[in-house]
Amino acid sequence: MAGAIIENMSTKKLVILGVTLLLFQALAFMVGGLIAPSPTSAVEYLTTKCVDKDAPKTKWFMPWGVNQCKKVKTFDEATAQKIEANHIVFAAHIPMPKKEMSPWFQFILVILQFDIAFNMNNPIVDGAVVTIDASLAYRDDLFSEWTEMAHSLEHRNLNCNFTSEKTTENEGRYYGCDPLPFMEVGSVAHKYYLINIRLPVKDRKTVNNGIGEIRDIRLVSIHQNGGFTQVWFAMKTFLTPSILIIMIWYWRRITLMTRPPVLLEKVIFALGISMTFINIPVEWFSVGFNWTWMLLFGDIRQGIFYSMLLSFWIIFCGEHLMDQMERNRFSVYWKQVGPIVFGSFCLFIFDMCERGVQLTNPFYSIWASDVGTELAMSFIIVAGICACLYFLFLCFMVFQVFRNISGKRTSLPAMSKARRLHYEGLIFRFKFLMLVTLTCAAMTIIFFIISQVNEGHWHWGDRTVQVNSAFFTGIYGMWNLYVFAIMFLYAPSHKCYGNDQSSGDGGATSGEDIQLTTTITHVDGPTEIYKMTGKEAQE
Repeated sequence: MAGAIIENMSTKKLVILGVTLLLFQALAFMVGGLIAPSPTSAVEYLTTKCVDKDAPKTKWFMPWGVNQCKKVKTFDEATAQKIEANHIVFAAHIPMPKKEMSPWFQFILVILQFDIAFNMNNPIVDGAVVTIDASLAYRDDLFSEWTEMAHSLEHRNLNCNFTSEKTTENEGRYYGCDPLPFMEVGSVAHKYYLINIRLPVKDRKTVNNGIGEIRDIRLVSIHQNGGFTQVWFAMKTFLTPSILIIMIWYWRRITLMTRPPVLLEKVIFALGISMTFINIPVEWFSVGFNWTWMLLFGDIRQGIFYSMLLSFWIIFCGEHLMDQMERNRFSVYWKQVGPIVFGSFCLFIFDMCERGVQLTNPFYSIWASDVGTELAMSFIIVAGICACLYFLFLCFMVFQVFRNISGKRTSLPAMSKARRLHYEGLIFRFKFLMLVTLTCAAMTIIFFIISQVNEGHWHWGDRTVQVNSAFFTGIYGMWNLYVFAIMFLYAPSHKCYGNDQSSGDGGATSGEDIQLTTTITHVDGPTEIYKMTGKEAQE
């Protein structure tokens, strides 16, 4: 009976395949390291204090240009001109003068930073909350009227520390305040954006009282670099047909067999589907269309792939541990796959609570409140711990598979030399593939944890944290190469090595086969190792 390609392919061809895949893996890292720029860029803006006295509230205030607003440099100057705090509008134009935004930037994430000076008569009280009247507008040339994109009344908790003694001598020194999440837009469909911020003061309602003496507001705009976006789209465009073709070819070979496909073969095919789903470069449409939901859709696609990949590794190892009565049934894996599905569902709910709401209100952030921040932080920490525990459990399963195989190797010395070498070769190939699987799993877990921490640092405002482009392109290339290799190596081979090899050994060969693989009589499976590792002995 013909086995899988991993068993029947010659060692020379397998080495050539392995070296080729390794070269492509190195190429994936080099594309990110040598061609693509850094994934994101951060630009800091100091808002301009515009005067809104006797002006309609719907008016947009430009910090520079032809129709720039009336400005004041400091609040002391505003006080001298009898301008109240309610008539001050903090304005920022994105991008800087003589520059344009581009759809290749994919998203805009804005972090807000208050510059607050210490004043004995106006200190920051405990639990201070800032009320922000935020507006966002856009236009596509320098002469058109601004079109409102979003407007919201938001609240942000101040977390500031004053390291010096609170005395009159230290008045004017600045607090050290944590950056605050301000805004996230899921697409960059326009060339120019204008942000107007008001800090309404209402004494009777204690709105914006006890927040200290705010001197300035700084904004940090983070967007994806256009060069990285182009490299990323190009990789997706190149890899999509590669995985799609090998997936169709693999399933065609499976359907040509006389037996029905087993669970492991179905899961491999499902893994190929999920890889194709995440590969399809629908992001190209975001360049021409204002699809603000693309970030959410991308997170959903990646979540589906994570779920499928983690479930595949569990089933891949489990099918080489189960006896023949238990294997080939998806229901026996509910204890392992169930938590993966539940965790992915929690990821989806968490994402919907933030990016789902941001589809209608870009100023919303789950990090804005203390409860939301603690929840998000807890979620990131728990997700990282669960990912590490999953990897340790996977290592334990691989160890069990190796121990199971070692128990079967006790029958090898009784074989003829040719048969013994054949089965030792199969065992070595399988063990090598399992070690490659563990390496891929480790890199995936590291990438997941770093991605979560990196996104968290964006919201915390520590913009010095940045994952190199080579890491993104390298891990993405590794996933595709691994899925490609699994589908290719586990596809049914057209060779029938069993009859040819057994003819030279005479009748002794069949006895040796029975001695080694007492579990494979009348057992169907993709490979000899799959059959050999079953625990149910047929005597």
